[in-house]
Amino acid sequence: MMTSREQTIALGKRLAPNLMPGDVIVLNGDLGAGKTTFTKGIAAGLGIPELVKSPTFTIIREYRDGRLPLFHMDVYRLEQGGGDDLGLEEYFDGDGVCVVEWAEYVADELPDDFLAIHFKRTDDESQRVLEFEPHGQHFEQLVKDLLAHD
Repeated sequence: MMTSREQTIALGKRLAPNLMPGDVIVLNGDLGAGKTTFTKGIAAGLGIPELVKSPTFTIIREYRDGRLPLFHMDVYRLEQGGGDDLGLEEYFDGDGVCVVEWAEYVADELPDDFLAIHFKRTDDESQRVLEFEPHGQHFEQLVKDLLAHD
């Protein structure tokens, strides 16, 4: 699916109402590919008023003022390990939605069921290609419902 910045935010907003506590969304893609932009849409769809910023230096940013808490993680700095020290499974099994950027660095910590979204740049800087890879029946249905709108 090809998206602009506005469409990427709108897609996150459309996904948010169907998210449940313990849902894990994994965002894969290069720097600047639209991962945080998509997360802004999820936050807006959850009714979170705060400005969502990339958690590159904090690793985890918590937003608790929406329908569900949102835990936005950028685990790029865990390339050398250390994910188990953060207690990620407590977030994954918790009461909120986890959005994880660079999840390949904590692959062993991920639950069995999650939604992976791959962001790919195009020759047109204002467009991205998004590919959805659901793991588990809940996320297969989420993707089916999400793509049915297009």
